[in-house]
Amino acid sequence: MSLSCCWSRSKQKSGENKTLSTFSLMDPPTSPAAQNPSSLHSDSIISSLLSFPASTPFSIACSFDRELEKALASASDDASVQDRLLNRTIQLASLLLDSTERCFRKRASAHNSVAWVLPPELTVKVFSKLDTKSLMQAAACCTMFNKCAMDRSSYAHIDLTTADNEVVCTMIHRAGKELRSIKLGHVTRRYGPDPAPTSIWFNGPFLSSLAYNNGFLGSRLRSLRLYNIRWMTSSSSFEVFSFCSNLTDLRIVGSNCPFRQLFMTLTKKCRLIEHLCLGTYFPLGTMDASTVSHLIELVTKSPNLTSLTLLCFQLTNEMARNLVESCRKLKYLNFSRSPKINGHFLRDLGNSCKESPLQTLVMRNCVKLEEKEVLELCNTLLKGNFKFIRHIDVSSNNGLVSDDGRRSYKPKFPVEKLKEERPDVTLVADFPLERSGKRYHVGVEGDDEELKEIEMMEVENDEEDDDDDSSEDDDDDV
Repeated sequence: MSLSCCWSRSKQKSGENKTLSTFSLMDPPTSPAAQNPSSLHSDSIISSLLSFPASTPFSIACSFDRELEKALASASDDASVQDRLLNRTIQLASLLLDSTERCFRKRASAHNSVAWVLPPELTVKVFSKLDTKSLMQAAACCTMFNKCAMDRSSYAHIDLTTADNEVVCTMIHRAGKELRSIKLGHVTRRYGPDPAPTSIWFNGPFLSSLAYNNGFLGSRLRSLRLYNIRWMTSSSSFEVFSFCSNLTDLRIVGSNCPFRQLFMTLTKKCRLIEHLCLGTYFPLGTMDASTVSHLIELVTKSPNLTSLTLLCFQLTNEMARNLVESCRKLKYLNFSRSPKINGHFLRDLGNSCKESPLQTLVMRNCVKLEEKEVLELCNTLLKGNFKFIRHIDVSSNNGLVSDDGRRSYKPKFPVEKLKEERPDVTLVADFPLERSGKRYHVGVEGDDEELKEIEMMEVENDEEDDDDDSSEDDDDDV
């Protein structure tokens, strides 16, 4: 049937020569039984078009041109009527293209469902390991992936390098009862004239969604890691921790965080913390007695605390000693870039904590760390103290302070004897000379390597936590 005949018949049915019948693109499709004769006639025309005999694209294009010219000639001499005919033709062509693309996507999705070897539940498990940006990209691939990506379990571990309040809240609500961890920001910073793009700025309590439904979502959270986050300091920014009673892993690095208020809130509401990592990129001012008191109280009232990292804190030897003695289960201790510690507190620990479970001690780039104190630590190890310690790192770009006050880059430690008597202990003492051109990247320009290690140091624990979470009773709903 020619295009001109279709156009003429359309005019006859409408009863008006200058009015073009229209249809709604939003009308839902009807079942075949409910189709009227007009719909059946349209189906017949489309079927004829789809069964068009094979021919060259040029030949088909010429046929379309001829029929369109005939339709225009038989329509009317009125230019507006001809314009409507052309617009309708474009609309019909667009609908055919859209329908073809929908069918293509359906076939591709069906193919993916057959070709994809993992069942939906395992696909969701894989998606739950992706960072949030990669998850969004996977969701856009096909219908099957999109369905799996919409599962709440896929958002159990939220990982965003850039975001705003609305995005974070959306992700939290999308995870719902499956929420387990949130990681926001870049682990490492960019250096140069404009490092700001690596920071995320929030205008208010960006984790307020955790308080939803009387804190139900916050109670599901196990791990919270914030890197280079900037938010407006207010009491509401810390109220959210009141709902995170099951938090076991907290890391806040490079943020404008008032630590005194944070310590108070954590002490009251978060008693299950196992891994605590706090750090700034520049030394804080002298910690007042109140802040230190709340920090020690937090450590003392966290019976499960096994890992403590305080980067660039103005800790004194006495503060360091009190912190370690207050936590008898501590296995990992990191006081890197502490500008005041000289290491004397280690002598006291050697006497008071002979059976300490401490396994890893890191004091990188502590500018006042003395050579004699590290030597005394080595002698303490040779005496059999710190039985469980396995790794010690005292590396520094600035060397150690020698007895005469100078910088020592080649300290004389009993390394060989230590290897013989304590072969299970690894001592890392790297002091590159400035003139050699080699630098140990743990200085004021950031904790890149430090933070990467911190990110990786509990991989096994995280996997164990995931196994524990899978056995929890999740009958509760939001």
